[in-house]
Amino acid sequence: MNKILMIPALLFVAGCSSMNPINWFTPHRMVIEQGNEVSEASVLKVKPGMTRNQVRFLLGTPLLADPFHANRWDYKYVLERQGKPAEERLVTVIFNADSVVSVEGQGLPDNYVPAPIIPSKN
Repeated sequence: MNKILMIPALLFVAGCSSMNPINWFTPHRMVIEQGNEVSEASVLKVKPGMTRNQVRFLLGTPLLADPFHANRWDYKYVLERQGKPAEERLVTVIFNADSVVSVEGQGLPDNYVPAPIIPSKN
C-alpha cells in the first residue's frame, strides 16, 4: 500500500522540479527590426551644405520627420532579440532651410550582421 502512495507523491514532486519537460519547448520569438538601417559609412558621407534630397539619397527616408521641427530628421533603428537587451541607434540630421548644418549620432558598423537567434532554455 505504501508503494502505491509513493508513486503519486513522486509525480507531484517531479512536477515542481526544474526538469519539467513543458519548459523544454518554448515558442519561437522573431527578431524584430524597426527603423532605418543607417551605416557609419553613409553617415560619414553626409556633409554640411548638402541638400535634403542628397541626404535622402544617402540615408533613405527619415523615420521621424516632425512637422513641428521641420529642420530636423531622425533616423532611429531598434533591434530586439530574445534574451538580449534591445540595441538602439539614433542619427539626427539638422537643417537650416534646405542645407545640412550638422549630423549627430552614430550609425551601425559597416560590417554589422545581427547575431543568430539562440533559443533560451528556461
